[in-house]
Formats: sequence, C-alpha cells, structure tokens
Amino acid sequence: MSNIRELLFSKDRKLQEAADWIAAIERGLTEEEERELAGWLSLSRANYQLFIELAELWDNMEVLSRLSDLFPESQPARRYPSNRVLSGIAASVVVGIFLFAAVQMQDIAIQKFTPVTDSRSYHTVIGEHATHQLSDGSTITLNTNSRVRVSYTASERLLMLDRGEIHVKVAHDSDRPLSVAVGNKVVRAVGTEFNVEITEDQSIELVVTDGVVMVGVLDASDEQTSAETPQILSQPSTIVGAGEAVLISANDQDTDSIKPESIERDEIAVKLSWREGNLIFRGESLEDAVYEVGRYTAVEFVFLDEETREVRVAGLFKAGDVEGLLAALRNHFNIAYERQGEHRILLGVAEESTDS
Repeated sequence: MSNIRELLFSKDRKLQEAADWIAAIERGLTEEEERELAGWLSLSRANYQLFIELAELWDNMEVLSRLSDLFPESQPARRYPSNRVLSGIAASVVVGIFLFAAVQMQDIAIQKFTPVTDSRSYHTVIGEHATHQLSDGSTITLNTNSRVRVSYTASERLLMLDRGEIHVKVAHDSDRPLSVAVGNKVVRAVGTEFNVEITEDQSIELVVTDGVVMVGVLDASDEQTSAETPQILSQPSTIVGAGEAVLISANDQDTDSIKPESIERDEIAVKLSWREGNLIFRGESLEDAVYEVGRYTAVEFVFLDEETREVRVAGLFKAGDVEGLLAALRNHFNIAYERQGEHRILLGVAEESTDS
C-alpha cells in the first residue's frame, strides 16, 4: 500500500473518531469520557481541527462551546483557540472536509473486498420486521418485505440492500468502514445510525439519526456491485449529518443533485415508527397512507373516486392491521369499504344517511 493510501486510511479513522466524539458530547459526557476526549484532542492538531470541522458542519455551536470549556485559554500545557475565534476557525476550514472526502473516495474507488471473511443474507416477508446483530456488533433491523446481503472483509463492511427498508446501528470499527449499497448508490457510515428505504419509484430515502454518512454514486462504467466484488464510491460524496434526510432519485448519476435537508425529531420518529410495529399518519392523503399500509399486507386497496384518494388521515395504526384501519376510516373519516374476495377492498366516500 502506498504512503498516500496509508495516509488516507489514517484520516478516515480520525474522521470516524471525531464523529463518535461529537455524538458523545451531544448525549452528554461522563467525567471519564471528558478526560479521554481531552487526551484524544491533545494527540495532534489534526485531531482538533477535524473535530472543529465536523462540529461546524453540523452547525452545533454547543459542541464548540463545550470544547472551549474543556480547553480554557488559561491552560498552560496547550493553548487552543478561545471560544471567541472558534467559529472563525471552523468557517475557514470547513471546506477541507469536503475536499478530503472527495479525494478519499476517489483514491479508494478501485479497491475490492477480498477475501470475504463473512457473507450471508437476511430477509423478511410481507408484514414482518426483524432485527439481527452482525458479526462486528452492528445491528440491522429489516422492515417488511426486505432483503439485504452482508459481505465483510478484513478492511471493509458492505450491506447490499436489494429491496425494502433497513435501519442500521453501526458498531465502531475505525479499520473497517461500513457501507450500504443500493444498485450504484452507496451510503458510507462514519460512526452512525441511519435508515435507508427503497421507495415505490426505486428512489432511495436516507435518514440519519446519529453521526454522519457520506453518500455517493458509482461510475456508470464500474462493474455492478456484487457479493463477490463489491466496490466503494468512485466519485466525490455528499455528507449527511444527524437530523438530516436526503432523497436520491433512481436517475441520479452523480452527487450534484443530492441535497440533504434538515428533518425534525418528531418527523424522524414518525418515519421510524415501523420498528415498533406502528404506522403514524399526520395528515397524509389516504392514497399515500394506503400505500404504506399495503407494504405490510397482501390486500389490494382500490379507490372508487378521486375524492377518496385525497381524504387526509391522521392517527396511529398497527402495521398490517387491516381491520383496525377500515374501522378507523369508517368511524372517523367517513370512508366506506366493500370487500371483493379475500385480498381486494374497495374504498369510497360514505353516503350520508337521511332521516326517514
């Protein structure tokens, strides 16, 4: 391995470590963790600057303030910038993290995961969700009708999502980055927790709940990702932080159109409610709600008119509970239904009754 490649992998580990520390500060440090963080930051100026870059990227001035508390200006052993200039330093170097990510992804693009040390697949049927702990300690939760293939080597961890939706809690391993691939789209984790869904139109919805991930697209000329020869990102990546989501179209062939957006905590809770077997609607159209419900059952819902499609619904429903949904629609949203066989239900606005 060249000296340049070794340096890049060293930076990749530092980036993951920095992301882990910021996540720890957000949840609150113990006294022992404060000492460990102080030691890590004191190891090198590179550690300190990378930490600042990530904090600025997440627009987390509380983290910057906490850093200033940990390293007061009066400390004789080492002097770090005061809180007054922290934001200025961060603003001047934040571009560096994007350049670093771009160079890193391009440099390691041609690597293959050989030899494979752990390879297996997991799947769920319609209406089922399941959680599995992987050999490295990471945890994956599969939503209804989902399939993922796992391929681990001594240097990389790859999850290939073939269909459905998966939530990942990544176990820290600075020597083996973890990536999720959907076709030629790749999500690379840096000490994080996130959710990936393949939508009805084959777009990819990514929600990051902790840490930071890099998102990129493989070159069209690259071989298709497979369990035997999985590949890493071959183009500069977009960085998505905790509390952000991004929708990647099936037609996106580069990172230019991948634009992360902030997402509120309550909306994240709604999107991830499926892990507890729930579906939460907050004013979605009945058409959208029925599509979501349909992912958990073999029943086909048919709308009798456009008015019914546009009815707005709200409430908490158990995933796969068709009877509970129909009762709620009839009692609270004035929607009538008619069964046609075992797996087909017609939906329409109920006629108002008239007094005789």
